[in-house]
Amino acid sequence: MDLAELAALRQYVGRSQTVSDVLAPVPPTLLAATIDRDDPPYQAGDELPPNWHRLYFLSAARPGEVGPDGHPARGKFLPPVPLPRRMFAGGRLEFFRPLRIGDSVTRVSEILGVEGKQGRSGDLVFVTVRHRFSVGGEVALEETQDLVYRGPGGGEAAPDPVATAPWQRTIHPDPVMLFRYSALTFNGHRIHYDHPYVTQEEGYPGLIVHGPLIATLLLDLLRRERPQVRVAGFSFRARRPLFSPNPFDVRGWPAADGRSVRLVAVNPEGSAAMTAEAVLAA
Repeated sequence: MDLAELAALRQYVGRSQTVSDVLAPVPPTLLAATIDRDDPPYQAGDELPPNWHRLYFLSAARPGEVGPDGHPARGKFLPPVPLPRRMFAGGRLEFFRPLRIGDSVTRVSEILGVEGKQGRSGDLVFVTVRHRFSVGGEVALEETQDLVYRGPGGGEAAPDPVATAPWQRTIHPDPVMLFRYSALTFNGHRIHYDHPYVTQEEGYPGLIVHGPLIATLLLDLLRRERPQVRVAGFSFRARRPLFSPNPFDVRGWPAADGRSVRLVAVNPEGSAAMTAEAVLAA
């Protein structure tokens, strides 16, 4: 990508978008079932688990507003990056106060940066987006997302073996789980449900497990092991994709001082697919 193209994309830095939503009880009840939690139905006043805010503020793109990959067409809020592949590379979340079912929440989004790099597969473009979620004018959650765009093809990352952990759970990401998560988040990205598209057009060996779903499953492991703790911060980075229906592990290592937990999603070959850290509230 030449400097002129990158400069045009950088004109989107500073662009903002404001949307509001009411945290209804049905979406988290359905997500709990999707990730095999035996939770009672969510009700008004219940605390929304960390990273479940993705069930709300959905983009209602009409068919004519959807690109060939199933995402909303680029060039409205997000810049029109010409590279065909888009992935969720990672993010950082700060939790200032709980979001609760029934809350009326306003999300203000802003594009913070657009950067070009050269990777093993060629051109890469990273777009950084910040979301601030407020209730009654008070910020409850701040999230920074790193989106990466790249061309077709790409080399394999070097093996990254992961040791066994005191916390460990095996996930079976069958197509039903991926379909349900796509439906709950109104995510039309075809790499998660369209097998001919993801294998023939994008060249992957199978359906790709959503990055935010993997992050949610890592945090869910923490909730299963320490249900009473509150998460103050969470950061994660995607290292390599996970493919359905191959099982993968989520593993956790609590720090000796009890202030944080290291979390890793591990692919069937034993390498890290996503690394993360959760910081616990005092």
